Amino acid sequence: MNVVIQPGTARGSVAAPPSKSMAHRLLICAALAEGESLVRGMDPSQDILATADCLTALGASLTWEGDAIRVRGCDPRKAASAVLRCRESGSTLRFMIPLCLLSGQAMRLEGSETLLSRPLSVYEDLCRDQGLLLEHAEGGLRVQGCLTAGEYTVSGSISSQFISGLLFALPLLPGNSRIRLLPPVESRSYLDLTLQALRDAGVPVSWSDEYTLEIPGNSRFHAGETVVEGDYSNAAFFEAFNCAGGSVAVTGLRPDSLQGDRVYRDFFPLLAKGPAELDLTDCPDLAPVLFVTAALCHGAVFTGTRRLRFKESDRGNVMAEEMAKFGVILNVEENRITVPAGVPHAPSEPLDSHNDHRIAMALSLLCARTGGEIRGAEAVRKSFPDYWDRLRSLGINVSVQNA
Repeated sequence: MNVVIQPGTARGSVAAPPSKSMAHRLLICAALAEGESLVRGMDPSQDILATADCLTALGASLTWEGDAIRVRGCDPRKAASAVLRCRESGSTLRFMIPLCLLSGQAMRLEGSETLLSRPLSVYEDLCRDQGLLLEHAEGGLRVQGCLTAGEYTVSGSISSQFISGLLFALPLLPGNSRIRLLPPVESRSYLDLTLQALRDAGVPVSWSDEYTLEIPGNSRFHAGETVVEGDYSNAAFFEAFNCAGGSVAVTGLRPDSLQGDRVYRDFFPLLAKGPAELDLTDCPDLAPVLFVTAALCHGAVFTGTRRLRFKESDRGNVMAEEMAKFGVILNVEENRITVPAGVPHAPSEPLDSHNDHRIAMALSLLCARTGGEIRGAEAVRKSFPDYWDRLRSLGINVSVQNA
């Protein structure tokens, strides 16, 4: 699917979509609880559908009721051999692997080629050390064995999703566990979101110091009713229009949220004021929208960008490729990206989403300034299925063309 966007100014009010990060976590906790839970405020994005499918494969029962999911929990320690289809969701894959290592049964996790090429070194090392199976098979992974309680040492500089995956599984083991993080710890806010979800489900995982997580064994997840909070990560794309002459109000965001991406509300004023230097170590998902916002304002230098190459696409180089079509030339280094100030011109050729939802949404901001066509625009279904409709509601002329 392609979209053609005409130049325009975004004005109006829009509700933030539900937080994909919290939706994953609340859904998993509900599926691990005894009894029935109701998770409200769900959006049927491709990533959330992937997590729902995988939890069903492990034995949970999930029923959609409008924007809510009713969940009857399961015990993954008793799960039979199953195939878990993770689609293109890195969160799903990394959250599910430890849960698949609780029953001792052979489990297969499938996903797109891009997903399966993303790093899994933490789990590969863990399985090797504990004598568990984790091997790449055609079109997927095969895992088998039983995790053991105890002390785990994990680099804090890798994706927090590995650590969160362990935090969901370790409380179900018959013994206490501890995770020691080797500094520096990146994306700590995502770990705090996991702890918030666990505590809400009655599992008292906690920090004993800055680098150590304590996980009580023999824990029980409690069923209940929860609501997914608004998503700062995707709300950023709408508020970015305010840095380019628009007037957009985003509602439904929790002021005391633990989401690390709420930092965009600090970053945008800095970009609007003048050239800035910003560290993306703890908020890599904001990179595409910040690059575009910097180009529309006064330029910026971004550090902590190394991990961008391991996202749905190599986001640093992909944004450099696509923004060059607007005449904006990024300088991409190992852990640093410089975005110049300038006046973007209309692209002379179609843009490519590279099948990355955040790339597609970021490019829409530039297209709203200059006009342009984005190919592969259906990528937004991964996290924000009705993004193009929301953009139209703000007065931006978006026409959809089937490829």
